[in-house]
Amino acid sequence: MAGPRVVIIGAGVVGAALADEISARGWTEVTVVDQGPLPATGGSSSHAPGLVFQTNASKTMTELARYTVEKFRSLDVDGKPCFLQVGGLEVATSPERLAELRRRHGWITSWGVEGRLLTPDECVEQHPLLDRDRILGGLLIPTDGLAKAVLAVEAQIRRATERGVRFLARHEVLDIKQSEGRVTGVVTDHGELDADIVVCCAGIWGPRIARMVGMNLPLTPLAHQLAWTGPVPALAGQTEEAIRPILRHQDADLYYRDRYDGLGIGYYGHRPMPVSADDILSVDEAEEMPSVLKFTEEDFEPAWAETQSLLPATQEAKVEEGINGLFSFTTDGYPLLGESPQVKGFWVAEAVWVTHSAGVGRAVAEWLVDGYCSSFDLHECDVNRFEPHQLSPEYVLARDCRNFEEVYDILHPLQPSGDPRPIRTSPFYARQQDHGAFFLEANGWERPQWYDANAPLVEGRKIPTPNDWAARYWSPIVGAEAQATRETVALYDMTALKRLEVTGPGAAAFLERLCTGKIDKSVGSVTYTLLLDHDGGIRSDVTVARLARDRFQVGANGNLDLDWFTRHLPAAGTVQVRDITAGTCCIGLWGPLARTVLQPLTDEDFSNEGLKYFRAKHAYIGSVPVTAMRLSYVGELGWELYTTADQGLKLWDTLWAAAEPLGGVIAGRGAFNSLRLEKGYRSFGTDMTYEHDPYEAGVGFAVKPDKGDFIGKAALELRKADVRRRLTCLTIDDPQAVVLGKEPVYAGERPVGYVTSAAYGYTIGNGIAYAWLPAELATPGTTVHIGYFDQRIEAVVAEEPLFDPTMSRLRG
Repeated sequence: MAGPRVVIIGAGVVGAALADEISARGWTEVTVVDQGPLPATGGSSSHAPGLVFQTNASKTMTELARYTVEKFRSLDVDGKPCFLQVGGLEVATSPERLAELRRRHGWITSWGVEGRLLTPDECVEQHPLLDRDRILGGLLIPTDGLAKAVLAVEAQIRRATERGVRFLARHEVLDIKQSEGRVTGVVTDHGELDADIVVCCAGIWGPRIARMVGMNLPLTPLAHQLAWTGPVPALAGQTEEAIRPILRHQDADLYYRDRYDGLGIGYYGHRPMPVSADDILSVDEAEEMPSVLKFTEEDFEPAWAETQSLLPATQEAKVEEGINGLFSFTTDGYPLLGESPQVKGFWVAEAVWVTHSAGVGRAVAEWLVDGYCSSFDLHECDVNRFEPHQLSPEYVLARDCRNFEEVYDILHPLQPSGDPRPIRTSPFYARQQDHGAFFLEANGWERPQWYDANAPLVEGRKIPTPNDWAARYWSPIVGAEAQATRETVALYDMTALKRLEVTGPGAAAFLERLCTGKIDKSVGSVTYTLLLDHDGGIRSDVTVARLARDRFQVGANGNLDLDWFTRHLPAAGTVQVRDITAGTCCIGLWGPLARTVLQPLTDEDFSNEGLKYFRAKHAYIGSVPVTAMRLSYVGELGWELYTTADQGLKLWDTLWAAAEPLGGVIAGRGAFNSLRLEKGYRSFGTDMTYEHDPYEAGVGFAVKPDKGDFIGKAALELRKADVRRRLTCLTIDDPQAVVLGKEPVYAGERPVGYVTSAAYGYTIGNGIAYAWLPAELATPGTTVHIGYFDQRIEAVVAEEPLFDPTMSRLRG
């Protein structure tokens, strides 16, 4: 047998791609089942309009799309191509959209895909049906195009079949067999199929299949309108299916594609039309196909009116047919990939559109065969990324519908995510409201960005106003809070950061195996360390505090860390991992006067000798029991103070009563981000991800190669000798030129990297941007330029950290 027994549920573009990719890697004991006929199974793939636009704010999503383009271009069915590379054109009809296209051009440049901005005349040259007077500019991606989804399915089925993969049409899945927490097979209406691994690629039916193993998928099928015109006289005589670029008019939630002498029109501007996966008709019951619902002409009326304005030639044509086609939407817009946390061997590859399908097929095949994905950073796509509240039916429906409404909206990086809110509030929430907190959401938590009560602090300070885009969700109070932290002392609500408790007689050995740093140290030690994947890529950075011989507290980045720990628990039951976030809270007390505030409130010794840097101990602050850890991500003297949620408000009030008379402040995330960049502290998921190793990311100090074996150690030793890129600190002199992240970086006219985190440094008086650059450019003093909308902003590579390089303020 070549590989384990695999059953793939669903033979659409994702299931077919996975079967092709996994069989190419040598796993050929694979069976693909689908309730519909092949290759047009009746799911979303069978009616998808096929537009492949690679531009995305996510590097991963762009790379998945790029691979899909490359693969589909190489496929054909009896000489019929699976991809028509006509290019993709996005047009702007408003100044705001024109600016957005410049930002999108920055993304695509950052991710290494060719694109160019067009004048209005150049847009009309590309697509002559456009009304020149309506167009302000455009963005052209020459490698975009039309995927022939059903042909691509057939081509990949043929390839996989040649390697021995079985495809079983008209097999409805009735149940998933399990034994002792792992899958053993799939029950269909034609009998049972034994399986070691089951992968759900069922698309809009995904939630129904996943429930068979008790898994809750945050996915909603929503109807999306697609109409086809009859002949357009201006296109008369066109014998090729498509010769003009696929076209997006995002100001009106519209897209267009050629179909010989007519046009296809897709519309996202109508009301959300969610459908339960349980209510989707079967293949035999559906009039056309299960994923196609009746066209609601009244919803399409605004789209047709706008189409006749933007493309005047369509005034001589009619809409002859249309559908409300079902597609999968998720709460954050990303796919759902990975293994169930409860049932081993049950995997999902869901909420994947044609655009990313072949890339996802490759990614999941690598993940299954190798145990990790080396081609793509999948942290945004891992199905286990969600917090429990993000799986509630109310939340899923509300956020999925909102994502439908915002598909083509101009979204600021800090834009609040909308209802339902608030969901999670710290014990300090009422006090924060009293101080006029401006809240943004973090993992469901309401987290202050700044406090209006600190407005008087702004007076007399030099706090430059950034450009208009960077000034959204910003206030000069952010700068005042940052400066006040360095001058006196500040309270920061750190409750939103996930906290895990690891206990048991095997806890120390367990953490030693997962972490790059030395964990088996004295009680009271705190260690900054990394979690690596087997290829040496960074899965997370965490702090591990040893609070007792067999009890550790881990400061984690999110639910994926909990999932990683849980999957590696020893079978003997000697270790337990528990998420303690909801029952606890944390205040960061930081600043030069932090000790002056804290010491009178406790009998414990909080001097430099009494609690050294990166040490922890238990204490009473007033009447509140706390775990105090001497560490700081703003680069100032101070502590993270943890207590139970029921006593959090008392702790806040106790500290604030002592800090306020000394000129202390309460401060928000905006100040925190500025201060942490001045110190060069990395943020996982933004500055470094699965695709980066510690030496590239500048956190090699967290790796202790002389300790025992740990996951990723062998691979890391190979990567250390070949560092070709580095996370690099840049400074910007222009105080208005604050960038926000994901912008391209140029050496001359050549794009060489991209920005990760950025902020204004209110202490150092410069803009700060961290960026991935080729190693040869990461030399202090090197000048580069950042592409920001239509500007090129000069930036200089700087030594880091920019603030307190001797660490005297932290260790004092």
